[in-house]
Amino acid sequence: MPDWNAYKSHAKERGALALELFAVESTPVADEQKLKAVLPRHLEYQKELEAAGKLFLAGPLSDDTGSLMQGSGLVIYRCESWDEAVALADKDPMHSENVRSYRLRRWLVNEGSLQFSATLSSQSVAVS
Repeated sequence: MPDWNAYKSHAKERGALALELFAVESTPVADEQKLKAVLPRHLEYQKELEAAGKLFLAGPLSDDTGSLMQGSGLVIYRCESWDEAVALADKDPMHSENVRSYRLRRWLVNEGSLQFSATLSSQSVAVS
């Protein structure tokens, strides 16, 4: 398996976008009461990252059946380096206050599409 940079270069050579993002899967390690207590600080941190252009997407994940929300979450960062992504994940109150652990991985986005519709008069945006 080629190293990360070689893989990214190969993706670009074949015409793929090769957008490098960082995916954080965050898993609860504390009881629900502690999670709920930290949630406002976590959401404020997410807003700060969003305003700074560092947060691409974030939200909760379901359980394996797809029907229950069990507190796990997925956060996608826009960062210049692995170290920056680690620093952002470490600073998240969910992680710094030890109510969640996380697994960080690089994500090379090569395929897919996003569609946006913005309706200015109603201040609505739809993503599909």
